[in-house]
Amino acid sequence: MTRRFRLSLAQINPALGDLDANHRRIVQAWKKGRDEGVDMVACPEMALSGYQPLDLARKPAFVADCTRHLDEIVRECADGPALGVGLPVWPPGCEKPFNAWVVMQGSRVVAELLKHHLPNYKVFDEKRYFDSGPVSGPYAVNGVRIGSPICEDAWYDDVAETHAETGAEILVVPNGSPYFGGKQDVRYSVMVARTVETGLPLAYLNLVGGQDDQVFDGASFVLNPHGALALHMPSFQEAQETVTFEEGEDGWRALDGPLAPQPEGIGADYQAMVLATRDYFRKTGFREAILGLSGGVDSAIVAAIAADALGPDNVHCVMLPSRYTSQASLDDAADAARRLGARLDTVGIGGPVDAVTEALAPLFEGTSPDLAEENVQSRLRGLLLMALSNKFGAMLLTTGNKSEVAVGYSTIYGDMSGGYNPVKDLYKTRLFEACRWRNANHVGWFLGPEGEVIPPAIIDKPPTAELREDQLDEDSLPPYPVLDDILQRLIDREQSVAEVVSAGHERETVKHVERLIYQSEYKRFQSAPGARLTQRAFWLDRRYPIAMRWRDPS
Repeated sequence: MTRRFRLSLAQINPALGDLDANHRRIVQAWKKGRDEGVDMVACPEMALSGYQPLDLARKPAFVADCTRHLDEIVRECADGPALGVGLPVWPPGCEKPFNAWVVMQGSRVVAELLKHHLPNYKVFDEKRYFDSGPVSGPYAVNGVRIGSPICEDAWYDDVAETHAETGAEILVVPNGSPYFGGKQDVRYSVMVARTVETGLPLAYLNLVGGQDDQVFDGASFVLNPHGALALHMPSFQEAQETVTFEEGEDGWRALDGPLAPQPEGIGADYQAMVLATRDYFRKTGFREAILGLSGGVDSAIVAAIAADALGPDNVHCVMLPSRYTSQASLDDAADAARRLGARLDTVGIGGPVDAVTEALAPLFEGTSPDLAEENVQSRLRGLLLMALSNKFGAMLLTTGNKSEVAVGYSTIYGDMSGGYNPVKDLYKTRLFEACRWRNANHVGWFLGPEGEVIPPAIIDKPPTAELREDQLDEDSLPPYPVLDDILQRLIDREQSVAEVVSAGHERETVKHVERLIYQSEYKRFQSAPGARLTQRAFWLDRRYPIAMRWRDPS
């Protein structure tokens, strides 16, 4: 008789620290697998605690609470399939906890695997939080030997090879792997290498959901030996799928299962921003968003993201016109709100601007109007929006794109005011692409309306802050295609000034942009978090000092 092993992969969205809710999610997944008659249910890395816990993992009371919930899960899930769950564990006498994946069945723990390779790059700093565990061998579930490298352990060949050499027949890899553009191709290449080296089938199970700036995109998959894709789960959504493995003359193979379409490029970025925004609200206890809708492209796409994440009824847009606001901006803002089905109110700032101007007149006497007066307008808008946020309990969304955030083309305590920024890691040229993508596409789990939700007039007009007469962004900055190429080279690729110049840019322009990047560090240090879309997002990916005088002499 052909031996079979049925594995249920639970791609779940835990809330960091909400152990009761995460506990219920895990048990619910186990019950679904039990009802389907599977041999094992697998949950991702840190599914019980949530991920990344950062220094919370070093708090003994938190780890002890995780252990208490684990003990309860062992009792609740005694009669049925095996269950694998990720959480921090802290054995007595150890200086730091471990990132663990615990397998249980029949009222007892069958195996406790401890993560060996601790990532310490980009957004990861696991050597600060965890201790490195030993490389362990496989464990048995219903007579089948399973190896489970935990996330980073599968990015190296030693742990998987150790499992294979000590008798593993199938690899089940629990992950907490955050999204960035192109990440799926990276995962494929690494996991295919593991199947080629070991000759074993591999199930790659990933978390899904937003956590602060990071987005876990799910997109779990199953590979047969030598990398043939047998199953692919959806991106950016919770899901649970069962894969059946059969043993033949050439060893174990996964039977073909569903292959969910996978988003790519700017469409994947847009979905990441929607999921990140939805979960940031949900996991911090907010239901409604408020934002300043200027008639410009940045606020228009943020309003669309908010509507897709929270539903149009939970998005409150406010137009705050000054004497410099054009009729076209008023019309475009109204059109954007109407297309989304979101509420739009208008609060003029002319009176408040006059009052502040009058109050400051004795101190400003003898000076010419400049950036100070322009920033008063932005800061009054921030003040009024925050007042509405406080009064009605809605989180204020800020709207600065990565190009503006990089060079400080934003007003601290003004348009930077807010609790979250969905487009913080989206360059301006990419932002235009995202607008066009959203107008042409709608995903089933979006809560906003289908169709052209961002008016083409907003996408097509020249960007302007409208803080003075006839102002355009290009008065102060290079054209955005030029600026973004320079920024990507200096920030994302860490190129020298000389390398950027050799790519065809004017040295004077490159040095100007470099100066703006470094002198704006203090603003970014105080900015709202936002969805991470690249490998060089501002915060954990790129950590530069604020007070720093070095400039590239090349």
